Amino acid sequence: MKYYSLNNPNLKVSFKEAAITGIAPDKGLYFPESLPQLDRSFFENIEKYTKEEIAYQAIHPFIGDEIPESVLRNIISETLNFDFPIVEVQENIFALELYHGPTMAFKDVGARFMSRCLRYFTQGRKDKITILVATSGDTGGAVANGFYGVEGVEVVILYPSGKVSTIQEKQLTTLGKNISAIEVKGTFDDCQDMVKRAFLDPELQTKNLTSANSINIARWLPQMFYYFLIYQKLKSINKPILVSVPSGNFGNICAGMLAMQMGLPINHFIASTNVNDTVPRFMSTQKYEPHPTIETISNAMDVSNPSNFTRILELFQQKTNLLEEKLSSYSFSDEETVQLIQELYAETQYLADPHGAVGYLGLAAYRKQYPDTIGVFLETAHPVKFPESIEKYLGIHIPLPQSLQPILDKPKHSYEIESYENLKNFLLYK
Repeated sequence: MKYYSLNNPNLKVSFKEAAITGIAPDKGLYFPESLPQLDRSFFENIEKYTKEEIAYQAIHPFIGDEIPESVLRNIISETLNFDFPIVEVQENIFALELYHGPTMAFKDVGARFMSRCLRYFTQGRKDKITILVATSGDTGGAVANGFYGVEGVEVVILYPSGKVSTIQEKQLTTLGKNISAIEVKGTFDDCQDMVKRAFLDPELQTKNLTSANSINIARWLPQMFYYFLIYQKLKSINKPILVSVPSGNFGNICAGMLAMQMGLPINHFIASTNVNDTVPRFMSTQKYEPHPTIETISNAMDVSNPSNFTRILELFQQKTNLLEEKLSSYSFSDEETVQLIQELYAETQYLADPHGAVGYLGLAAYRKQYPDTIGVFLETAHPVKFPESIEKYLGIHIPLPQSLQPILDKPKHSYEIESYENLKNFLLYK
């Protein structure tokens, strides 16, 4: 499998090169040159397979022989060594809980898969790779955990100052060793712009920069695993399946829609956003017009220029009429999000985090037209990560999981910057 730049289809690289470099030299995202089709018999018998076998069948066509089968199967086993519960919250409405990994966020899967791929690809290299990543919340902690102590890899994480939760900040600023945290005076979009600029800076070429954001295929592609697991667990109900994904940078939902294009029987996707509503507006007007980013309680989705939406358009040959058949998008305010968290907890005792709540709202909006369906919304992070916006409104205390307790007692270490030049100097002289 080769991957081409979305800015230039003639620029093609291997999976290994795309994973190591992260972004194409022309600033384009990499995209697979073909979309593998899985056999119908695979889906007919999917309930017979382990989650590891399902993941292998899904990802192998994108990697081919660049990673030996035994190594790839071991990478998958290490990536998926925790549970992915699907909880029925209300009749025919389910939550897929993606927060049972080591950092309690859905990004554990992509970060763990990518770190192990790079560990394999960098064996024997004398020069180090520097992973440069921007985070709006959970990416940083997942990447820090996934790459902590990996030999030959330095990790530099940019995050917007004051715009991530206390626990999220602790997860990326307390590890040390090969992990450095950069606190940026600005928004997530500012962080992401700095990362993209660094990749194209000739003076930083010797630093062997790559990204662990979902712009990197090795972090983007494994997110498709979730959607195969949804179908495996809900197939027997024999109703059309809708999936609502709380969306910020749109990597997660893009991976799901890629799986759908490979033959996975998901009927429709809903991209649910907060008031940073670039994509919902695009779906109504066909005009892509990012506005200034607005800070919300669902902070991981405070993204106004989602990188991966270009991949979604490519999946549908840039034809919005085809995209509209498979994707709907809605935006919701903080007030609506809080109200849903309160009502859902009062009625069902199910505690949604602010991102999952937005996902539920999008699902509910779409299901009004299609009630005879199964609806799934993604719970992307443990509610304990957002005490400021949950305990305050529900008047309850969320017990801290034992696995998170040690990091709260560790001192925070971060470097504060205001401009790209600050970041460049840090990278040059670190």
